[in-house]
Amino acid sequence: MKQLAILGSTGSIGTQTLDVVRAHPDRYSVYALCAHRSIDKLVEQALEFKPEVVCIADESLYETLKARLSSLDIKIWAGPDAIAEMVTMPSIDIVVAAMVGYAGLRPTIEAIKAGKTIALANKETLVVAGEIICDLALRHHAPILPVDSEHSAIFQSLVGEDNNEIEKILLTASGGPFRIFSLEQMRSVTAADALKHPNWDMGAKITIDSASMMNKGFEVIEAKWLFGVPVEKVQVLVHPQSIVHSAVQFADGAIKAQLGAPDMRLPIQYALSFPERMTSDFPRADLFALKDLTFEQPDLTRFPNLGLAYEAVQRGGNIPCVLNAANEVANLAFREGRCGFLQMSDIISSTMAKATFIAKPSYEDYVQTDKEARRIAEKLI
Repeated sequence: MKQLAILGSTGSIGTQTLDVVRAHPDRYSVYALCAHRSIDKLVEQALEFKPEVVCIADESLYETLKARLSSLDIKIWAGPDAIAEMVTMPSIDIVVAAMVGYAGLRPTIEAIKAGKTIALANKETLVVAGEIICDLALRHHAPILPVDSEHSAIFQSLVGEDNNEIEKILLTASGGPFRIFSLEQMRSVTAADALKHPNWDMGAKITIDSASMMNKGFEVIEAKWLFGVPVEKVQVLVHPQSIVHSAVQFADGAIKAQLGAPDMRLPIQYALSFPERMTSDFPRADLFALKDLTFEQPDLTRFPNLGLAYEAVQRGGNIPCVLNAANEVANLAFREGRCGFLQMSDIISSTMAKATFIAKPSYEDYVQTDKEARRIAEKLI
């Protein structure tokens, strides 16, 4: 029986992780749940799974949460310090890192230091501080298992390959809702338009990132750290059907890919059960029903965020942290109607140009860089 701590339990990945737990109650139990501020859903989850600890990031909701769970013998915690402490608790085996954004970095670091297995869904952790995270994971013998469908596909394609040379990682992207839009059309799109993802059900922030292809840019940076390859070996392919979740091309020219229906529960379950494959009732991809599997080059003119991500990781240092902070600010501004869809890239690019460059950042440097980049981006808006 593995005990789970689920960070971001009320979000898309968190709720689907709980689906996996429901399907395998003999294998997994929920020790800790954590949400940002979705208190109704968090209470509902706590009443069902009865964890030892429930934590809410927004400290103003502590008393409300405590009152609503007073009938249960559950520890109620609140705030970033509590989250960072919660993930180190001895009974926890696996930490599902599914908090959205920069906020997921600190608790993931603390969980790694405590030697926990990390089921990583929070892209920003490796985008912001990949070098520190990988070094800590090696030092504390903390496995990092990818939950993202693309990185899970790469991971699955590499199982059994040992030290065979990777020639190229082929990272697939759906293209999002604006794949065939012209630049002129994209000037007037709204957040409501961008939130209509054709294949995946995700939270608002990640769905906007997918529409702008920043999500794919983050995944390029993640792939560099997760699989130890130079970023030049990571190639993005737009694959609208979302059946080939990603692939690896080896030195002999052979390509191994992982295919499946677009259902996040499959990579979540694989991360929790690795190296075992457990049975599931998830939808199956019907290859006979597929008329076409197509692949296209990404258009960096219409989707400059992907190019900005490559630029950030090539410049190195704290620039990926700047990229992430500026994107979080621009993404929120777009959702709130304070900037246009195409303006997000301008804000991010200008912030990267203005922020202080640090070649060898420490964790404290990342904290300060995040604050500085957010200030710059807000002023640009």
